[in-house]
Amino acid sequence: MTNEICYRFPNTQIASRFLHGLKHWPVADVATRLLDGGLVVQVRYQFDERGFDYTLAELDELAIGMQGEEISL
Repeated sequence: MTNEICYRFPNTQIASRFLHGLKHWPVADVATRLLDGGLVVQVRYQFDERGFDYTLAELDELAIGMQGEEISL
């Protein structure tokens, strides 16, 4: 199953830092792209649906540490 989540950041510099941090992220293979003028980062990844989604938890933690918040589009 493919999961998709979006995070909004206070400025484009922080959003870009988050996006680039995920390019070589050791937790999971994720696909990213910038939306909404560079303030929103969309993340897609594969989830095997077995147990707790640790990838989502790690993404949330990373985003919160960079002043990001999960949003729905």
